[in-house]
Amino acid sequence: MPTSHRFLLAALFSVTAMLPAAAQDAPLPREAQIGPRPFYLVDRMKDGPLKRQLSQCTGPFHKTDFSIGHRGAALQFPEHSRESYVAAARMGAGIIECDVTFTKDRELVCRHSQCDLHTTTNILTVPALAAKCAQSFTPANPATGRKASARCCTSDITLAEFRTLTAKMDGFNPDAKTPEEYQNGTPRWRTDLYAHSGTLMTHDESIALIRSLGAKFTPELKAPEVPMPFEGDYTQEKYASQMLDAYKKAGIPPGDVFAQSFNLADVLHWLKTEPAFGAQAVYLEDRYDKQGLDPGKPETWKPSMAELRAQGVRILAPPIWAMLALSDNKEIVPSEYARAAKAAGLDLIGWSLERDGPLHKGGGFYHRSVKPAIDRDGDTMTVLDVLARQVGIRGMFSDWPATTTFYASCMGMK
Repeated sequence: MPTSHRFLLAALFSVTAMLPAAAQDAPLPREAQIGPRPFYLVDRMKDGPLKRQLSQCTGPFHKTDFSIGHRGAALQFPEHSRESYVAAARMGAGIIECDVTFTKDRELVCRHSQCDLHTTTNILTVPALAAKCAQSFTPANPATGRKASARCCTSDITLAEFRTLTAKMDGFNPDAKTPEEYQNGTPRWRTDLYAHSGTLMTHDESIALIRSLGAKFTPELKAPEVPMPFEGDYTQEKYASQMLDAYKKAGIPPGDVFAQSFNLADVLHWLKTEPAFGAQAVYLEDRYDKQGLDPGKPETWKPSMAELRAQGVRILAPPIWAMLALSDNKEIVPSEYARAAKAAGLDLIGWSLERDGPLHKGGGFYHRSVKPAIDRDGDTMTVLDVLARQVGIRGMFSDWPATTTFYASCMGMK
């Protein structure tokens, strides 16, 4: 049977990963359902041994902790929605992410940013709640060059009010004249096909759902975008402890939770107050933004890899580009940063595959260190292979977990 026919046959048995939300209440299949995208990516790889190996892989595909649902399955489903989480689990994500922030009444909910409701929900078209936004909708003015804007935060509304909203694909129209136009801004390479009724999730609801899906948890404590302590006495430490208390209350084993933060102080707080959870807390790397970290210059890594390890950090999570470099002959190889992290005894988790959209022009932020070597969507698989086999990452966040599930299953990874 020709390779293309084998790909089609496997894809036909995998279409349930694409079902709309209404169909996702059905029991999860025993094997991961990956759909056609991984095969599309393999088809578009450069010819070579890796393409030949992956082109022979037609399953079975299995759930794996290597495959981490970044905001669920955010390439096509509204991020941090029930539908997004279920889709991620169907595609074999062994770990699913809830980005955690708080409402006005200090209840925890799943949102990528405390102040993203205007781009990820329908809040601007709910007048009573739009009126509570930190910054109301301002239409674009072509005459002055002013772009449309708004700013709506979870801390602007109560949990009860949050529950009345509907999730949508993240995006906005900067040229909008009305709130309805502003909310119609999904990037062309994503889709609104499954976004007509996205179900928002509280943190507690995400715990119950992800447990029912048989997956593990990676909650990220999002940086507050309001002054802390919030309203006088809600400190960063209380906020950090509240997140882990939810897993303790639900009876979730610490070994099933990978708490994340870009704030090293949060990780150290968990190590001190909840060592069982802190043992696999994840320090998210953003020092490239805050202090000019350069993956090729160890003097910019402050703290150093050894210092992080000495403070108790066990898992470091950098963006994809920080772990990759180009060799003299323009091949993608591990960066000095990645090699040093592994040498110091740090595990690495990467973020985020399938986030850059089409790669025919070299990709964007996530591939910036290797852009000259990127010219097709199939390079997603090449990048993932270098990260998995040469860098040695323990897991990969992906906006479409079917891709990481496919790779891990084909390579015999757990």
